[in-house]
Amino acid sequence: MIDPRLVTLRTFAFCGTIAATAELTGYSPSAVSGQLRELQRALGIDLLIKDGRGLRLTAAGRHIVRRSDDLITLWEEIRASALVAGDQAPAQLGIGGFSTAATHLLAPLAAYLRRTHPALEVNVVEASPTRCFELLLAERIDLAVVVSSHGDVHLEEDQRFEKITLLDDPLDVMVPSDHPVAGQDSVTLSELSGEKWITDRLGSPYRALFSAAFTAAGISPRIAHEAVEWDTAIALVGAGVGVGLLPRLASLEGAKDVSRVRLTGAGRLSRKIVASARTGSLKSPLLRESLKHLRETSQEILSTRLDDDT
Repeated sequence: MIDPRLVTLRTFAFCGTIAATAELTGYSPSAVSGQLRELQRALGIDLLIKDGRGLRLTAAGRHIVRRSDDLITLWEEIRASALVAGDQAPAQLGIGGFSTAATHLLAPLAAYLRRTHPALEVNVVEASPTRCFELLLAERIDLAVVVSSHGDVHLEEDQRFEKITLLDDPLDVMVPSDHPVAGQDSVTLSELSGEKWITDRLGSPYRALFSAAFTAAGISPRIAHEAVEWDTAIALVGAGVGVGLLPRLASLEGAKDVSRVRLTGAGRLSRKIVASARTGSLKSPLLRESLKHLRETSQEILSTRLDDDT
């Protein structure tokens, strides 16, 4: 087994503070400090040095963290292969993802695993992509579902994590149900160039995706309202004060006076949704089974969502 104190050190290197490490690992700040002191004594190496009111890694500490990447990967491979050899499943599985994925992908996966592996304890965490990578590193979760454009580029290219594309999630247009295009099979952004648009705040990843769609279509959108949550944007569209873009994965179930129309032509975009796990761990039969279920659920949603929302 990997010494849990090493996992704490790696998490500290990622977070940078005792408080953040404690919050992420679930330990108290004093327990985190104690683990790091114990690890230093056990190794006989100075790993940390005072930096103002906080701590930072020494050159030796950074070296150990960097070289431990290979050790963690090897252990993940050994653990996964042991599960295969013994035809066994782990006792616990942590899965995390952004809100839409947690609702439409992770909840069905948790229900499926509860049926097929009744002895398995499944923990679901709704979290941002960056937070998901932190939780993977701290070993609080084992599998994450993230929007690739929403994560930090450094994290997405980090060799400590394996990434597998689950689906390309198309953007549709949502309009009031009495809108002239509501009954059409598809629409282009050019047909909606004069509309008042609802989108996320400036600087957000979704706003960047929104802007990219209009740039590709050569149109400057008239932004009238800003909404952070999909439910807010859907409610504004239902109120008739504007139109918006909506990922196919997001549902309009229960929404009043809102219709979804497929977006075509210039400006048609999709967001890439990926699954991520610690490098070496994807050989685990349970993770492979989970990925298969996530893919099947994703494809079912993409193939039926437009019909479900009519």
